[in-house]
Order: sequence, then structure tokens, then C-alpha cells
Amino acid sequence: MSQRSSHPRRHRVALVVGPGSNPLEMAIGMEMFGIARPELDVDWYDLVVCSASDDVDVREGLFTMRCPGTLDDVATADTVIAPNRPDPERGFGAATLEALRAAAHDNGARMVSFCTGAFTLAEAGVLDGHAVTTHWRWADRFRRRFPQVDLRPNVLFVDDGQVLTAAGSAAAMDLCLHIIRSDHGAAVASAVSRRLVFPAHRDGGQQQFIERPVPRPDEATLAGVLDWAAAHLDRPLTVAELAGRAAMSPSTFHRRFLAETGTTPLRWLHHERIDHARSLLETTGLDVAEIARAAGFGTAANLRQHFRRHTGLTPTAYRAAHAVG
Repeated sequence: MSQRSSHPRRHRVALVVGPGSNPLEMAIGMEMFGIARPELDVDWYDLVVCSASDDVDVREGLFTMRCPGTLDDVATADTVIAPNRPDPERGFGAATLEALRAAAHDNGARMVSFCTGAFTLAEAGVLDGHAVTTHWRWADRFRRRFPQVDLRPNVLFVDDGQVLTAAGSAAAMDLCLHIIRSDHGAAVASAVSRRLVFPAHRDGGQQQFIERPVPRPDEATLAGVLDWAAAHLDRPLTVAELAGRAAMSPSTFHRRFLAETGTTPLRWLHHERIDHARSLLETTGLDVAEIARAAGFGTAANLRQHFRRHTGLTPTAYRAAHAVG
């Protein structure tokens, strides 16, 4: 874990844990924000793991941990990760909820939750009016308890500005990489993902994990077609062309694509084009028109329109903020 410092002040992350917290999600937060990464040559995060009590029994009594921080550390954090637990109906004490509420409303901290941590933030009154997600298993219960919150149950994570929520344990890694990408750029996030042997971005949402039949052993996946498409984004690809490469009719290909990825072929292509454009903006000196052609958007105007809608920035502004070197 990183040593805390105040000069220069690094971005402080308070990882709050409580009785019954999930060790995997705690470890993800520690790995992503607490492990020093000098090879990246960026100012990394200053992580403190904190709790309301001296000793915390984690999920199923697997072990007891003593946190180096207290709830006082939540008040000085730039990003706060809320605690979760396997039974979302068993909340946390008033002191924890008040610390989270104050961090969000008084200090304007970035508030993050993994899986059932969304229940904790909702109980603290942090999520009212925000778009959020939580694990699909608890979606109906969350919606009944917190109708004032805009629940998006079919996505891996939601970034709603000050509030960022992940659907489950693995989705916590997706969200953390998204936070790193937002703070430090795609190149740094990609470097971290390679260290973790985890994809920098997973397409689709929770739909791909919810009670879907297991493919028969003789059913080929679409991985080869997706790899080919990703290598030919400069071409005007169509669903019919991709279906032909998969030796399927367009309708069968569309159904298979949705089942395997949780998204449609056109949405997947669009996201791949945006990601390729982002990478080129960060790592090359190509002008916007050249990047538009390389990413398959055709014209600079078309790229600007779609890029701004997706990222909130123009290509030029994105390059200025995230260009490497």
C-alpha cells in the first residue's frame, strides 16, 4: 500500500470496509489504487483502507482485518469507495452512512460502489436522482427500496459524474480501469490492464451473464470475426459482411452476436471505432481527418460528432488532455 503524502498532494482514495465486506472487491480496490506503479511515470493514488471499528470480520468470517484508517479519512478523500456486503438488507451503522453523506454533499468527493455497495450509497442518500447500477441479482429489490434512483440493471458500470457504480465483483475491475482511464488516459489504463491480464474494456453489459444457455461444444464463437473486424476498422464494415465471414445469415449472426457479447454488431463496431480513434489521438501525430479515415468514420466532421457524443470532448481537446509524450 502506498505511503500517504501531502507534498505534492496525490489523489486520495478512501476504501471503506465494514462487517461482511467482500474480500475480492476490497482486493480489487487495493490492487487498482493502492499498488505503486512507478513504471507508468504518473502521480498515482494515495489509498487508505478505513472502517468504523478497529477490527472488521469480512464476509463469512474468512478473516479479521485491522484497517490503518478511520472514518475521519473519508472526509479528506477525493474518491470514496463505499462498503458492500452479501446481504444488502443488512446495512451499516449511522457513523458510516454519515461519513459517506458528508463526503458527497459537503466535500464533493467522487463516490464509487461495487456490487451491493450501491445499497450503502443509496441508504446514505447519495444516489437520489443519479443513474446507477448494481448486481442483476439484486436489481428488483434495489428498485423497490429506492424508486427515486435511476437504476440501469443491464450494464457493467455507470459513470454519472460524481457517482460511479459497478454491477459486481468483476465489473469492479471494469469500473476501476474506467476511473484510471478518465484520470490518466487510455494508455495508462491499458498498461494496468495488461499487468492484470484483464481486458481494458469489455463490451456489452450484464445481459451476457444472466441465465443464458451454455453454447453447445460444436458451436463456434465469434472471436475470429471480432478480431478480423477490429483489424479492419478503416473499412465500411456491414453486418452482412461480418455474417458472411461467420457463415451465418444476418439474422442468425445478429442473435448470436447479442447472445455472446450482450450488445449488437453495430454498437460493438461503433465502440471499437471510438476506442481506435482515442488510441490514435493519444499515441500518434495523425490529424483528425486521417484518424477519422483510419477509424472508419470517413470524415473529420463525422468523427467529431460521434467522439464528442461518446466522450464529452472534441478530438482536439481529448488529445490535449491525454496525448502520450
